[in-house]
Amino acid sequence: MKAGPGGAGRSKRRHGAHGKDRVVLVPPGTIVHDEHEVLIADLANPGDQVVAAAGGRGGRGNVSFTTSTRRAPGWAEKGEPGEERRLRLELRLLADVGLVGFPNAGKSTLISRISAARPKVAPYPFTTLAPNLGVVRAGEGTFVVADIPGLVPGAHTGKGLGDRFLRHVRRAAVLVFLIDLAAEDRDPLDDVDVLKTELAAFDPALTERPSLVVATKLDVGGDRIAQVERRLPDALVISAVTGSGIDGLIERLAREVTEARAETPAAVGYVRHVVREEPIAVTREDGGWRVTGRRAERAVQTTDMARDEAVVILQRRLISMGVERALEAAGAVRGDEVRIAGQVFGFEPEGSQEDVEVPGREPGES
Repeated sequence: MKAGPGGAGRSKRRHGAHGKDRVVLVPPGTIVHDEHEVLIADLANPGDQVVAAAGGRGGRGNVSFTTSTRRAPGWAEKGEPGEERRLRLELRLLADVGLVGFPNAGKSTLISRISAARPKVAPYPFTTLAPNLGVVRAGEGTFVVADIPGLVPGAHTGKGLGDRFLRHVRRAAVLVFLIDLAAEDRDPLDDVDVLKTELAAFDPALTERPSLVVATKLDVGGDRIAQVERRLPDALVISAVTGSGIDGLIERLAREVTEARAETPAAVGYVRHVVREEPIAVTREDGGWRVTGRRAERAVQTTDMARDEAVVILQRRLISMGVERALEAAGAVRGDEVRIAGQVFGFEPEGSQEDVEVPGREPGES
């Protein structure tokens, strides 16, 4: 996507209109990475914003180049091109409670029972392929619950649905470890240890997060209910199907969320301010030389190459920046081809203005 272009300058020293910004709306909690996976911004709160790609600076008009002997210059600077960037956006859900459990543990059924959310519910693993959010009302207040897709041993390394969903847990103030009393392929009482191990391997800070254990499917739990009460005395036992224990769970979650909100500071947006003034660098390229560096490239991009006087001024600017010294230090000799910001020049060290080669014009041609 591209922002709007700026307007051309006008007579009587009037500048052109600024280009219209292109604003991309994203949900709170969006993380922005650049093409090198550097974190650019964490847009944690409504209203947070970041300039992902800046527009180019407008060029100066011909009045900026007047001198005592040059009363009416016949050229002006061109505007700089805007930045082009490839970004990766990652959404980390903002939730008060994160439901964590094995596939088919009953997370979707539970969130549909305590909120108006209607996620897909089916009797097979990995029914939930994307996180679901539900708003739960508790008395006069509300809190948000996130149904995190099922985790399996090795999830932090990408196994199963992998760590692409574990990142959502980082935003949750309270964690709920949901264990399935009806599981047939494993001992559900071991699930909590496995889940905590996965979270710790993904982000050790999650082990300090407030949490509680909820054993679900009370209606089909059988003898395991007594085992839960014995081995996990602080766990809540519920049935999302029949509604048994749901009211007590909501009250407990409301208390935990209230305490967590009081102890946890509000999320703070993060924006990295990067200074992009790169030093001048010279590299060998296809028999010639490539000059890179923000200042040198900007000088070339804003120069009107059709005007000889503008090119002469450009040469002086490049010399003052140290481009000529850098080329000589790299081994460039007179006549070598030099490429800067898409333009090609003949290298003429310390040459006179008459020796300056202009693209499309033979040396010595007026």
